[in-house]
Amino acid sequence: MMSVTLFYRRKLRFSLQLVALAATLFFRIGASAEIFDEAHPSVRAAAAMQHIVTPEVMKWQDVLGTAVGINGGGQPHLVVYVENNQISPGAVAYALRLLNIPARIEATDKFVAYRGNPHGGGGGTSHTALQSPPIQLGTSGGWRNDLANGYCCGGTLGSLIQVNGIKYIMSNYHVFESDIVNGGNGITATDGSPVIQPGLIDVGCSASRAQNVGALVKLSSLPNSNVDVSIAQATAGMVRTDGAILEIGSISASTVGASLSQPVKKSGRTTGLSRSQVSGLNATISVQYENECAGGVAFTKTFIGQIVIANSRSSFLNSGDSGSLMVEDIATSPRAVGLLYAGSSTSAIANPIGDVLAFVGSKRGGTATMVGN
Repeated sequence: MMSVTLFYRRKLRFSLQLVALAATLFFRIGASAEIFDEAHPSVRAAAAMQHIVTPEVMKWQDVLGTAVGINGGGQPHLVVYVENNQISPGAVAYALRLLNIPARIEATDKFVAYRGNPHGGGGGTSHTALQSPPIQLGTSGGWRNDLANGYCCGGTLGSLIQVNGIKYIMSNYHVFESDIVNGGNGITATDGSPVIQPGLIDVGCSASRAQNVGALVKLSSLPNSNVDVSIAQATAGMVRTDGAILEIGSISASTVGASLSQPVKKSGRTTGLSRSQVSGLNATISVQYENECAGGVAFTKTFIGQIVIANSRSSFLNSGDSGSLMVEDIATSPRAVGLLYAGSSTSAIANPIGDVLAFVGSKRGGTATMVGN
């Protein structure tokens, strides 16, 4: 334990004085009945401490990210995500205690982009079956040629958006267009490539058993932007024009920001309709990606300003659910909160929906909006 402790102490080069100041500010904020969103004073105080601590702790061995979460007293505080093994969680916790930094350690497995899975279809409605057009979203789908190395992959056709009057199916970069090298099957994702429903993983890797529902519009959001998004122009007559999502129905055209403990739900290929709550805001998270289907780790991307959702035993989000739209958990016309793309067995990760729509709009030369009521 001594050698591990010394390793972390050698890495502590940020200003302890600034950390102490942030901690003082944090503890002087009293309890409030207000919603704990990013504008709330207690959240902002915890985020100030996070801002100071994060650049250094992200260099530590097996630290996967940080966020503003909720402590046992119902108040915002710092959370540090650490890879679950025999040494690191305890060593990181000890190092933080030495610095008198109040933080909760969450031990978890690595965060990975959730594409592919040979199993699925959770919930009371099939999210993997071939639908009669026009289809609802929240369903299995993906790039028509998403197979390589003896495997096929897929994800979720999450929602419908529009830019300049044109409707697009929205999912993730790693679901629609991450095959950018001539490996595996010698084919790369290009503009106009067909997007199908269901995805290859649900039709025995045979695209002839699926249907084309859109044409890829490459946005190349990764690895350089802070969102994991891609779109396909919806084929006329193949997708419901109201953007209805399986087991959720039509959503609102408006969006809403995330807040701590906010009830949310999503409709996805693998776990179907699932519910949870927001457990972290302003997260800095390291996520592993493959370059093509079952192609091994291609790159690791660190995102900032992300939403974390409780995902015990991968019950909210699992492999194949990437691309699902996360909405507030209300019965009628829920507003979009985020675009889900990665997770671990304890936490799921979403891009804030405002960031996603702003990125798409900038790429398409207009204002991107949700299709809804």
